[in-house]
Amino acid sequence: MHGIIGRIGWTVALAAGLAACGSKTTVTAQNASTAEVAEKVKDSGIADDGFISPGQWQMTMTISDMKIPGMPPQMAKQMQGRLGQPHVSEHCVTEEESKKPKEDFFAGEQAKSCRYENFTLGGGKIAMVMHCDSPTGGKQTMKMDGTYSADAYHMTVASQVEGKAGQPMSGMTLNATMDAKRLGVCTGKQAG
Repeated sequence: MHGIIGRIGWTVALAAGLAACGSKTTVTAQNASTAEVAEKVKDSGIADDGFISPGQWQMTMTISDMKIPGMPPQMAKQMQGRLGQPHVSEHCVTEEESKKPKEDFFAGEQAKSCRYENFTLGGGKIAMVMHCDSPTGGKQTMKMDGTYSADAYHMTVASQVEGKAGQPMSGMTLNATMDAKRLGVCTGKQAG
């Protein structure tokens, strides 16, 4: 489950940071690989003055709803007790990272297994639907919508995992909000 949440966190955190330049350009893609979307963003000129603002970023993820069919009752109760509690992490974005995004910038470590159904970024808004294959043969669908400015963003996230009966996380649904802000210069702190 940490992989799913981590993928959501980085996808949202880094994709929303594209607005650092305040560009009026809009990037759109349909049925595109993560590499194709990264190339479109690069070609659009949004990243010319820095992909995102370099510095220390703080991300707060709050899960509002999560269901995992077949979860033992004790574990389900523990998970329910965590709903609504913010999870805060920090990451330093270097000058180099802000100007030269990699293919996995949007989708995290499993970028090659992900494909965008649609992707739109521009005018202070971001929306995407992404499908990813899991190593166990399941599929994850993530829908994200939000707003951004040069140093902050707000996103809503909905994720659903489909797989064969009995597979871990099959049928899991998750709804969350993500908020991030640039705190200033990098401190070297990588909290999670």
